[in-house]
Amino acid sequence: MIKGSIVALITPFHEDGTVNFEKLGELLEFHISNSTDGILVLGTTGESTTMTHEEDDAVVEYTLKKVAGRVPVIAGSGSNDTKTMIDKSVKYADMGVDALLTITPYYNKANEEGMIRHFTEVADRASAPCILYNVPGRTGCSLSVKAVERLSRHPNIIGIKEASGNISYAASIAHCLSDDFVMYSGNDDIVVPMMSLGSSGVISVFANTNPKEAHDMVDLWLKGEHQKSLDIQLKYLDYIHALFCEVNPIPVKAALNAMGMGVGGYRLPLYEMAEKNHEHLLDEMRKVGLL
Repeated sequence: MIKGSIVALITPFHEDGTVNFEKLGELLEFHISNSTDGILVLGTTGESTTMTHEEDDAVVEYTLKKVAGRVPVIAGSGSNDTKTMIDKSVKYADMGVDALLTITPYYNKANEEGMIRHFTEVADRASAPCILYNVPGRTGCSLSVKAVERLSRHPNIIGIKEASGNISYAASIAHCLSDDFVMYSGNDDIVVPMMSLGSSGVISVFANTNPKEAHDMVDLWLKGEHQKSLDIQLKYLDYIHALFCEVNPIPVKAALNAMGMGVGGYRLPLYEMAEKNHEHLLDEMRKVGLL
């Protein structure tokens, strides 16, 4: 099981919009040298929804080669088409990823049994372990508690990224957690509360700019140093909120660029931040010493 801070890595682009693999390599080394516990590529933060399948494959291949087993690599293989999610999951598993992040079917949604089969058929076919991704704010649908109960018993489903932001829901599925099924916080502003419910870590946007702090927040909690963990959560809370003042990953890419990381822009329909929000983000960055 992967524990700790897993960065939901941004995808850097050149000015012409193509993937900047040289910069991707720099980011991977930055995270490994700053204690990030795992790398997630092709997640929401990685803008995978506007990338081609060929680009997705190239990012996974490059990441695996660059990381070379130093930390676990997770690939987002989600789709609202179950067959596509199966195909991508099987491919990335065969390429050698350590786990797969599989998402609820956005837009078309699903009824209860369809939702369960959507994940089950992927887990049956892919050789890499699967992590469920519950993010109703993005997808317009949510995994029911009963669905999580059933899916948690699948031998190839090892956990859930819980990103509803609903602590009550997280508490309702916490009884499913075991040595074989873990929970990751999908919200940077409630990492500590989620860990109090049994979460094993976070799949983090915040870690893009603060990998060491994200790692320490989780590691301290797991070591029983709860107050020190909470101190980190509260110190960066306003900055974390600023990272979501516009749709992710617009602010976090702006933050990285402000830090001189040169990660490039976005693919439409994402666009540059509104000036007022950008100034707010920079103010919060100054308060925590990032600028």
